[in-house]
Amino acid sequence: MKLSEREVNPCGDKVVMPIFTEPEGATPLDPDEIEGLIYSHIETRDELNALENANVADCLVWLSSQPTLSSEEILSLDFARALHEKMFSRVWGWAGDFRTTEKNIGCAPNQIRVNLHNLFEDIKCWIEFEHYGLLELSARIHHQLVKIHPFPNGNGRHSRIFTNCLREKGLGLEPVIWATGNIDRQNEERREYIDSLRQADRNNYQPLISYLVGRGN
Repeated sequence: MKLSEREVNPCGDKVVMPIFTEPEGATPLDPDEIEGLIYSHIETRDELNALENANVADCLVWLSSQPTLSSEEILSLDFARALHEKMFSRVWGWAGDFRTTEKNIGCAPNQIRVNLHNLFEDIKCWIEFEHYGLLELSARIHHQLVKIHPFPNGNGRHSRIFTNCLREKGLGLEPVIWATGNIDRQNEERREYIDSLRQADRNNYQPLISYLVGRGN
């Protein structure tokens, strides 16, 4: 799908305001955030996806080389930011930076740090006292990270990788299977996934847990 608007500065080296058609449930970028796009040749959403997916793949390689990460290290603001930066730093200039603008989802920008800190402290308690079964634990971590929405974009992917990193590195568990197809593309699986997150917003986690069970978890 073509960008509907695109401007370049006089040097021709920076995209100022492309507008992408986002899939359902994705967070639209503000013009200032779009300025952070590193590549000026991007013309379609598919091209952007390809660049982001390559960056994320390299991040997963990096994660696999970090065998000694503990739960304490993972459940920190520094690691949350570092992970996002590793995922998107070759595509977006703001990778790893907490958002500074209001979105259609998420807490106020000035509450991101304190809400993340409180969430990570809660997760430590959930783990220590076994408040939830392992799949519900993962569902709650993923949803709460998405609900806070710390970054301008990429929060869904970040929260899924973050959750699996905690499972694998911190808890010695198998990763969650989030989808059988491409969950970032508009399709029936994505609609079920987004609907289950919206139910979790109402503190009903059963649809999200059922969704994950349906993926073979």
